[in-house]
Amino acid sequence: MPKPEHCITRADIMDMTQYAAERFERRKAMTVLKKNRRVHIGPDATAYFESFDTVWHQIHEMLHIEQGGEAQIEDELRAYSTLVPQGRELVCTLMFEIDDPDRRANFLAGLGGVEETVSLRVGQETIMAEPEQDIDRTNAAGKASSIQFLHFPLNDVQAALFKSGDAEIVLAIAHEKYGHMAVLSGDTRKALVGDLD
Repeated sequence: MPKPEHCITRADIMDMTQYAAERFERRKAMTVLKKNRRVHIGPDATAYFESFDTVWHQIHEMLHIEQGGEAQIEDELRAYSTLVPQGRELVCTLMFEIDDPDRRANFLAGLGGVEETVSLRVGQETIMAEPEQDIDRTNAAGKASSIQFLHFPLNDVQAALFKSGDAEIVLAIAHEKYGHMAVLSGDTRKALVGDLD
């Protein structure tokens, strides 16, 4: 994996022929990396906590699959680079994963504004999620997107408490149609500590 930094630039993008040759091993390594960065919240929601490496991988997968060449690179950087944690924040992609299309459509139709109800509690400290600013994730009819991009900005006290391992950490969704929470495991906390440097 590339050396972690706080942003991904054109200089970080591999030659696609080289990426294709290494893709199998890179995908295996990413599966291992993501294992402790995944948190299930209730029956239908999963938070995938992002890092430099997960975003780097996603960009390269899009470039490999779509084969858009140089013209696609800037689009992918623009779309994904804001998901790299910036030193005092955690960033997650929250996905509502429902296989049945009819149930999914009905579920999302009543889930408008869900992005405003997600929180991370570290001990007694609660951090409300901040949705990506340039993407509207609830439409005018009140239907939520199945994918939400969320930032949790921590102050120094909250970050220190998170790193200490002494506090219970709870990720929660408090929408009236979907109220669930999950306690982060010790392994997940350890996996995320580096995002706060």
